[in-house]
Amino acid sequence: MKLKPIKPKRISDQVFEQIRELIYKGEFKPGQQILPERELAVSMAVSRTSVRNAINKLVTLGLLEHRQGQGTFVSSPESRQGNPLTAAMATDEATPDDLLEVRLGLEANAAMLAAQRATEADLRAISNSLEEMAQELADCDRIGTISDTAFHMAVTFATKNPVLIHLMRNFYDFLFVGIKKNLSHMYMNREALEEVLRHHRDIYAAIESRSPQAAFEAMQKHIRYVQEYFRSR
Repeated sequence: MKLKPIKPKRISDQVFEQIRELIYKGEFKPGQQILPERELAVSMAVSRTSVRNAINKLVTLGLLEHRQGQGTFVSSPESRQGNPLTAAMATDEATPDDLLEVRLGLEANAAMLAAQRATEADLRAISNSLEEMAQELADCDRIGTISDTAFHMAVTFATKNPVLIHLMRNFYDFLFVGIKKNLSHMYMNREALEEVLRHHRDIYAAIESRSPQAAFEAMQKHIRYVQEYFRSR
């Protein structure tokens, strides 16, 4: 058996991972223009070459897009090409109920683990998404897909479980499209949206108070509520 020398992680890979996490956590939002290479390089104290390599990789994955003469923007999950999960949702091969069945297992466990492992930074990320959801409902009578998805992704990152995080990264586009479909159907039902916001507050409260079972049950209650909402219509 031949052993190979261990190579340190390339700087461009670290830049890639940091920008990718900001996209998944909703810090960089779909449609938002990111800083030019030069400014990113200064902010992250790395070379422009490292930033360029990271951005090119993100463009290849479909997370970012170059717009001629305008700059680089975060792409919308709905517009990304080649994602089989998103394609399945778009053609109704997979229904919102199919998605919710999968989320029930993944996310209830994620909430339980987050209650055990969340750092202060994780709690801030979850809280920021929650505050954004509440502000959108107060100002616009709706809950935005971006803030809702960011909330669930922030809970996942708080688990510190690399397998679960990997699964949810690959699940992200499907989660985004599914949540958008759910919220669009609830758009005219203020009572349902307020109930959804209450669920998210309960999930956060359980995670913040380090109550794994309460967090598990709060996430489970939320997803089952959405399931029943659609099954009754």
